[in-house]
Amino acid sequence: MNHTIKFALIGCGRISKRHIDAIGELSGAEIVAVCDADALRVQKAAAYIGDVAAFTNLHEMLTTVEVDVVSILTPSGYHAEQAITVAQDFGRHVIVEKPMALRLADADDMIRACDSAGVRLFVVKQNRYNLPVMKVRETLEAGRFGKVVMGTVRVRWTRHQQYYDQDAWRGTWALDGGVFSNQASHHVDLLEWMLGQPVSVMAKTATRLADIEVEDTGVAIITFESGAIGVVEATTATRPNDLEGSLSLLGEHGSVVISGFAVNTMETWRFDDASEDENNRVLREFAEMPPNVYGFGHKRYYESVLESLRSGGPALVDGLEGRKSLELINAIYESAETGQEIHLRFKPHYSRLGERNSV
Repeated sequence: MNHTIKFALIGCGRISKRHIDAIGELSGAEIVAVCDADALRVQKAAAYIGDVAAFTNLHEMLTTVEVDVVSILTPSGYHAEQAITVAQDFGRHVIVEKPMALRLADADDMIRACDSAGVRLFVVKQNRYNLPVMKVRETLEAGRFGKVVMGTVRVRWTRHQQYYDQDAWRGTWALDGGVFSNQASHHVDLLEWMLGQPVSVMAKTATRLADIEVEDTGVAIITFESGAIGVVEATTATRPNDLEGSLSLLGEHGSVVISGFAVNTMETWRFDDASEDENNRVLREFAEMPPNVYGFGHKRYYESVLESLRSGGPALVDGLEGRKSLELINAIYESAETGQEIHLRFKPHYSRLGERNSV
């Protein structure tokens, strides 16, 4: 693809502005259409972008406007059906927000549909592109940590009841899931990206402050194939406001902590062989401060998508890669429901994520 790549967005809710702004900052890319079932919301999004077509029906949009890539930003429970339609019926490339789906079977259907249609499937994991995260990944790949002992992610964010009351789908099993599948899905992905293949998980969840079907608080302990232990601590019941979204990695020869509220600031950088100059330089160079919890990564993410489409090269997070964290999240819910340690690979039986009879 050497021409300007034309994007359409499905879903004009809370996250859409991040995508609109990210694409708007790129050369060789433009948004040509937006779609949302809410006519007022889609008109507002179209006005924010400028001269673009607005639709309330996906089929009408894709039969009317020439589009290369469709970004799916709707509630998670709709992702699979919409992605399959875009790929199978219209042969367009697909970008889908996290999580790629709620049910593992749906994720598999999405991957199959895109493969069969010969189109690309990209899953949004923008925090992988945060500069401190990329630095730690590079250092891990270089073997500088030695044997990894433990990794921990913490999501201590604030979502008041009015957040869940904005839309009927929020906080439901059918279309959203709780803090693990929604807010912490990026952090689960980062932990798995750093520590590798998980082999088992034990989890506990609770609903403490929000009046919702799903959990607003939970903890998971994960054993990885390497022997490393992972811990996920996640809550949207932090008060009075957001506290942190962080990642720590402890190894045989060094320890790193990335803090901030969007895994954005290198707080600790300590290695056996690190000089004081190196420590100071790394802490200084990787002290990003994003404007909100979504971080800086959407622009970098879209840059990688454009590069992949133009070169034909691999994506950092394709459908198969996106499925990995979804399987782990489903295992977390399975453990929370059963009170048992869940071994991966597995097929969910008791996880309520994506359960359609809840709406």
